[in-house]
Amino acid sequence: MPLRIETFSNVTGGSSFFKAVGHPLAAPKAAILMARLASFGPVAFYDPLGLLSGLAEFYDLSAIPVAGVYVQNVERVGTEVFGHAARAVTELPESGARTVFVVAFDSQRCEGHIAHLIPREVGVVSLDAMRVPEDMLNNPGHYLSKYNWATNFAWFRDEDGQHTRIVSANYWPRYGAKGTRLWACLFDRDGRPLAEWTEAMPPSDGTVVIDSRQVRERLGLGDFCGTLFLHVIGAAGHDVVKYALDTYGDDGTVLSCTHDANAWPAELYAGLPAPREDERVSLWIQNSHPTPIPAGAVGLNPMGSDDVRAFDREIPPFATVALDTRDLFPDARWPLQFEIQAGKHFVRPRYEILAESGRRRIAHANVERTDLKPDPKLPVLTGGAIGKGHILPAPLLPVARWRTILLPTPMSTAQTELPVKAVVYDRDGAALAEHRFGNLKRTDSVALDVTAMLGKTALPGGWGHVELVYDFEAGTMADGWLHALVRYEDVNTGHVAETSFGSHLFNMAMVYRDEPQSYHGRPPGLSTRLFLRLGTPWDTLCHLVYPASTPWHATSDTGLVLTRRDGVEIARRKVAIPCGGSLYWRASETFTEAERSAAGDHAYVLIRDTTCRLFGYHGCLAAGDSAFSLDHMFGF
Repeated sequence: MPLRIETFSNVTGGSSFFKAVGHPLAAPKAAILMARLASFGPVAFYDPLGLLSGLAEFYDLSAIPVAGVYVQNVERVGTEVFGHAARAVTELPESGARTVFVVAFDSQRCEGHIAHLIPREVGVVSLDAMRVPEDMLNNPGHYLSKYNWATNFAWFRDEDGQHTRIVSANYWPRYGAKGTRLWACLFDRDGRPLAEWTEAMPPSDGTVVIDSRQVRERLGLGDFCGTLFLHVIGAAGHDVVKYALDTYGDDGTVLSCTHDANAWPAELYAGLPAPREDERVSLWIQNSHPTPIPAGAVGLNPMGSDDVRAFDREIPPFATVALDTRDLFPDARWPLQFEIQAGKHFVRPRYEILAESGRRRIAHANVERTDLKPDPKLPVLTGGAIGKGHILPAPLLPVARWRTILLPTPMSTAQTELPVKAVVYDRDGAALAEHRFGNLKRTDSVALDVTAMLGKTALPGGWGHVELVYDFEAGTMADGWLHALVRYEDVNTGHVAETSFGSHLFNMAMVYRDEPQSYHGRPPGLSTRLFLRLGTPWDTLCHLVYPASTPWHATSDTGLVLTRRDGVEIARRKVAIPCGGSLYWRASETFTEAERSAAGDHAYVLIRDTTCRLFGYHGCLAAGDSAFSLDHMFGF
């Protein structure tokens, strides 16, 4: 059974309650509160906001003698809450309670409603006993304001010559934030806090860098592999902590990058590949809550199969464990893909692939939607009002060096069929080749070698991009949540990187069901602000795609702004990408050595375009081209 907590709704956005009660600083206070309630019972639970069931998922309330559960909403009277039939709060005087527990933050108003119903000798406590320090709150008067809870988790390792680096930007002042700070708490593999610290954020648009080697040296730590909890204090405009996570080693064979963890634990994830014969695939599970994950509560199944095999170990609060897929499915091999039964216990997970050659890479799975249904309008609108419709664009890296492989991945429980095709475009947006997958069943795992599909077709510049789109000649079931995993293999070294993402409607004046998406504000999103971290000491590659569902501006008007770590612009280049085309470029070839030297360490490139929406991928190239990394970029 998944945790019965609200984490994210595609209508209302992210929930703040689970973040507030599950915060690392709230958990010790919760233990004190529960002990107090157990000692001063019987306790009448007053649950005016419907939060009690969620609280009980995180904390053991069984030692508290219950005098009844009381509610304010007439329609909730008689319903089961925390194993008890809810009573009207007007019955509270007859409860015989010694303590009333108001299950709410900012409880003064709720307490005022029932003050006349509480006997004078009865004590009153509330969730306010679990509040984090007031100076960590952007809006102390509204504790559950989403801007009080700009938090996220990062997988963080520094052991056996393996290191991690988190890179982001202080984008909150752009939306009116002042004096932003970062609070971080590092948990070890067993969920024990190793260290916590608070640091000032850089000026507006400045770079945020947390390197595991520097953290280890500064705090005098030994080896660790666990979770870094991040809380941006003073956020505005965005309650999402976005970052790029680089993993690198002491030698040139270890290099990869991945995206932020997505701060809301989901019931299901998908897009986890099975290993090739010479590989092992480990799923990194980071318990995102202050309660253990019971043995058997999470597991895997081949996509489309009911053969769910559970992980048989309990995972302590905030602990990190590696689940080797071969332990559950020893015979499963690529291109088979797994569905992850996560039960809302952890954020979007990373997986690590270790080849027999010793090369490693990290990538992430994606949230599998449980709330979608097929949209019968999409086959009608595609080719008409929404043009090409939903597009999933991915780079076709220079074919002389890289092999590009695309694997469609079901990402909704409603996707029993996937009618899709892949179309390859050159850099100018001319279609070169097409592969029709047909109407894939949920159990189908069909990987397409895009490079081989091109054969000897001339490719100007040696690169382009591929788009996965619906093929409504093959079938009509579609919901707009189209995903794929794209794998890139270096034909010279054997190093591999992979990335996965979903489709969107791009660059069209019309709006359909919140598409084209906007980073901030209402759709349509028709501009670009992408963060490209520069991979000191590596070179940085970037592949920008200009997808368009309907005809749009003939070329982009894109600025590449080399920015110092304090947010100061150092240099700027203008590029024009043809509509429907793409641009592959490297930082070392775009900005001079003098400009890069002036930018210094931890600089980044802001990719800005006010005329169109670009989709971007970034990566790093190790010295001597011994390894590379690639993942999609984030915008703000």
